[in-house]
Amino acid sequence: MSESAFIEVDRVEKVFDVRRRTGFLKRELRRVRAVDAISFTVARGEMVGYIGPNGAGKSTTIKMLTGILTPSGGRLRVAGIDPSRERTRLAHRIGVVFGQRTTLWWDLPLIDSYRLMHRMYRIPDGRYRENLDRLVELLDLSALLDVPVRQLSLGQRMRGDIAAALLHDPEVLYLDEPTIGLDVVSKARVREFLRELNTERGTTVLLTTHDLQDIEQLCSRVMVIDHGRLVYDGALAGLHEAGESERTLVVDLERELPPVEVGEAARVVKVDGPRQWLAFPASESAAPLVARIAAEYPLVDLSVREPDIEAVIAKMLYSMGDTPKLPPDREPVRETVVPGPGNS
Repeated sequence: MSESAFIEVDRVEKVFDVRRRTGFLKRELRRVRAVDAISFTVARGEMVGYIGPNGAGKSTTIKMLTGILTPSGGRLRVAGIDPSRERTRLAHRIGVVFGQRTTLWWDLPLIDSYRLMHRMYRIPDGRYRENLDRLVELLDLSALLDVPVRQLSLGQRMRGDIAAALLHDPEVLYLDEPTIGLDVVSKARVREFLRELNTERGTTVLLTTHDLQDIEQLCSRVMVIDHGRLVYDGALAGLHEAGESERTLVVDLERELPPVEVGEAARVVKVDGPRQWLAFPASESAAPLVARIAAEYPLVDLSVREPDIEAVIAKMLYSMGDTPKLPPDREPVRETVVPGPGNS
């Protein structure tokens, strides 16, 4: 592993065998390439967004990085450790939060889950108490410690899961959809906590999400995976430029007026009574556009809507003509069919 790389992924792939019934006593075996020869490195202390459409291979990558799944090919190291071969050793150095699953004990009070993890990870008593007090304060969990996990709201449980993942001071934190289904207040609280964690403790964070605001507010770097292939690695602004994505400014005026005129800064895409929708480049700030409209029109209210992340990726791939070409030694297909029992 290079000196600057804390996470190193070198041409890693994951192939699943899926058997399907095709007729009476007939089956076929489909080999689905969920992750297809991806390579990247993440430096210690980086906070990186790892995004893509549903089924792109994001969660599969995270599971290989934690040792839950074994790669079908390639080389993978986290802090110099092979996750699939030394999963127990690695567990003491990583934290994982899956947004749609919980690591907490469903029928126990939240504090009992933390006590169990205290023993499981063999956290020294003093360090456990210090970390617990800090996490309870930062994530506002004090009133929830004696509440059974099953009675917590989604936002409360998510904050509880994040605290559980950090009790043992992991060096890297994997977050798989950590804000899914959360309300605005809970999202803001989780984002602020993650920002402080990364800044103050230097924790490496790999974040998968469908919420582009998570990426914009937390990550300076974003990687895009599509059909198991890494198709972009760079700044978020570069992703917007590659996909020519647009944000939408929704403007409410005092009365119905003709489409507002703001030159080349934006274009009106819809008018419905006093409400108008203006599209402008996602890589540009909304501030000058808002200031101009406020100065020239009777403005009542406005809001900015972010582009859908899957639409951004789709536009980016379309502008590229197709997904990037694979190296010469790789098959260009993602799924192959192998005759199974009963097939001729």
